[in-house]
Amino acid sequence: MLRKIQKSDQEAFLALSKEFYQSDAVSHPVPESYHLRAFQEMMRSDAYLEGYIFELEGQIVGYALTAKTFSPEAGGMALWLEEVYIRPAFRSHGLGREFFEYVEALEGFARLRLEVAPENTRAIQLYERLGYQPLDYLQRVRDRG
Repeated sequence: MLRKIQKSDQEAFLALSKEFYQSDAVSHPVPESYHLRAFQEMMRSDAYLEGYIFELEGQIVGYALTAKTFSPEAGGMALWLEEVYIRPAFRSHGLGREFFEYVEALEGFARLRLEVAPENTRAIQLYERLGYQPLDYLQRVRDRG
């Protein structure tokens, strides 16, 4: 089951977010304070960041985050699928597919966009089955704290 994140999910979200950033799905960890800042932003407003909780048999087993931006290249609003994490023991139960069906049904977005670590072959295979194509850019960032 997929549902919107709630204030009462803070502890579970923080634990899951930390797990995600310690997994091979990402190339590097982030400071612990970033997890809390993300949660606080979701509770403040859904203008930029929205969160979802995956539940299976009444147990919280994962989360997903989306972020909104305008993309001139896409000709309109873009929905970034920022993070999708389901604990390994609960994968292959249709939770990821449920999330993708949900976001693909959202209106008002010219593009759905995600990034994936090259080593995360299982996720890449899922994204390919769902019709997501590579976007051949090398990304550069400059973090400002």
